[in-house]
Amino acid sequence: MFEILLIDRRSADGTREEINKIKASSPEFFRFHITVLDNPKRIVPCTLNIGIKEAKGDFIIRMDAHSAYAPDYVSKCVEWLGKKDIANVGGPMVARGKGFVGKAIEFAHHCRFGLGGGRFHDEPWAGYADTVYLGAWPRKTFKDVGLFDERLIRNQDIEFNARIRKNGGLIYLTPEIRSYYHCRDSIKKLWKQNFENGKWVVYTKVIAPYTLSWRHFAPFVFVASLISSAILCPFSIYAAVAFLFIAGSYSMANLFFSFRLACKNGFRYLLTLPVVFTTLHFSYGLGSIRGLLTLKRWLKK
Repeated sequence: MFEILLIDRRSADGTREEINKIKASSPEFFRFHITVLDNPKRIVPCTLNIGIKEAKGDFIIRMDAHSAYAPDYVSKCVEWLGKKDIANVGGPMVARGKGFVGKAIEFAHHCRFGLGGGRFHDEPWAGYADTVYLGAWPRKTFKDVGLFDERLIRNQDIEFNARIRKNGGLIYLTPEIRSYYHCRDSIKKLWKQNFENGKWVVYTKVIAPYTLSWRHFAPFVFVASLISSAILCPFSIYAAVAFLFIAGSYSMANLFFSFRLACKNGFRYLLTLPVVFTTLHFSYGLGSIRGLLTLKRWLKK
């Protein structure tokens, strides 16, 4: 026996219309297996908590709308939950892009220079990990560690997994659980997404210090160092040398990894990849600076 919970964040993208089409085509299946729920707060952690509270099964599997899934995704989640004493299981975060810019962004997502590593970005790797993409849990996990933190519009999954580990639970990553994340398809969208990611990494670290490693702050250190040394250039030869070293080292690394990816995926991406890498790092770093500047005001909310 299974159930499907569709939780709509009052979207305006035709989600309800698609649900109604499914309902009309299979009314009996819909009546016995599918429940539609609303999330008036429209943020991810609230969506997850609504589903968890409503779910009646022994296992709870997360599936987001902006991803594609292998046909055996659910059965593999159930299989792995049954064979190991784990609190969470999932697969790697495999990016898929559409269009020319989207494909360049996809390639950058699979490069350590782009996102800084992390095992859940490594497709072939299997074993115990800090986090996984999406996730599947035995109901007991939520009894042991609670629900998702609704203060965190972003990073709520990373914080939740950190709480699992803090409580002694195990998280398992396996490439047998296959799904594909639809990454952004334009530089503008990528900038907006990563700027928010950078901002929320600061908020998350403050309210949940056990969450996130310091590598998440590498773009902040890079951008802050570059800006501060540039400002001080007219007043100090040391600042000028520091600026040239930081900017030069970054440019060489950017061009090296862009060239390597272009060799692998096509030289038509050679001019686009440096822009993608620069967008990833600068938007995230500037977002973290914004997070620091607005932290006091955010904490008062």
